[in-house]
Amino acid sequence: MTKRRVRVAVLMDPIERIKPNKDSSLAMMLAAQRHGYELYYMEQRDLWLRDGVAWARMHPIEVRDDYEDWATLGAERIERLSNMDVILMRKDPPFDTEYIYTTYILERAETEGVLVVNRPQGLRDMNEKVFTAWFPQCCAPTLITRDMGDMHAFLHEHHHIVCKPLHGMGGRSIFVIKEGDKNANVVFETLTEYGAHFAIVQKYLPEIVESGDSRILIIDGEPAPYALARIPSPTDNRGNLAAGAHGMGRELNDRDRWLVSEIGPVLRDRGMLFVGLDVIGGYVTEINVTSPTGVRELDKQFKCDIANLLMNAIEKRLLAKMKLNH
Repeated sequence: MTKRRVRVAVLMDPIERIKPNKDSSLAMMLAAQRHGYELYYMEQRDLWLRDGVAWARMHPIEVRDDYEDWATLGAERIERLSNMDVILMRKDPPFDTEYIYTTYILERAETEGVLVVNRPQGLRDMNEKVFTAWFPQCCAPTLITRDMGDMHAFLHEHHHIVCKPLHGMGGRSIFVIKEGDKNANVVFETLTEYGAHFAIVQKYLPEIVESGDSRILIIDGEPAPYALARIPSPTDNRGNLAAGAHGMGRELNDRDRWLVSEIGPVLRDRGMLFVGLDVIGGYVTEINVTSPTGVRELDKQFKCDIANLLMNAIEKRLLAKMKLNH
């Protein structure tokens, strides 16, 4: 009897719009294909629930490491999501209501035995900025509040702070303020919408200028061997590639490994197989669970294969599930 191939469906943004030289989802698909998996592609709009059962319109897909022609789609088919072995949830933020509804649909597939990476409940529970509060020993001083007076007090205490919305990504709406800055009021008003919404303020970490904002990738609780330091441009405060920062790989240091030892096991136990820690000056500023990037840049600089580590972790989970079922 011929053994059935592992079926992997990838839920992502339109594949024709990606930047193939930088896209971590493409790296994962290439790795899955090298493992001999059957690959399928779908978008948010392709999902639906009927009488409690999760369905999708999806396309078989073949991918190539070609910056001009990276994917070929097969004919559309309708499948129960439970017909898949693995679903990679790689839809980029914003983490809005539609994203939450999508996690509900994926959770119905999970209840039927599909391995969803990352786990839908974890995606809902772990806001990328708020979840740092579960690891205060790893973080610089941080305040999450709607109260503008408390923000002013935090600024007075630390003299130099970073202010961000809780739902942002890619460096959007990040403000750096020094004590005495006359723009402080308008920044606090804008981020909280005059006290109607929570925002986050953190002590400014000057190490970002020279050492950058490092992305440490965690695969099933363990760190990838290198971090991607994103150095802000001379005209910007933000260590985000999308905001013009320059990515430069580096080896992990002892502090990085300690941070992962504190956070990684919690992520692993909660089904978060691929997560990116953002670290400045040895402190975690964000825990990225939705669609972490950085794979392609590190692979290129160090001739490694980080997506293959993820596929190995997925295989380990599938084998464990198979043994449990038998």
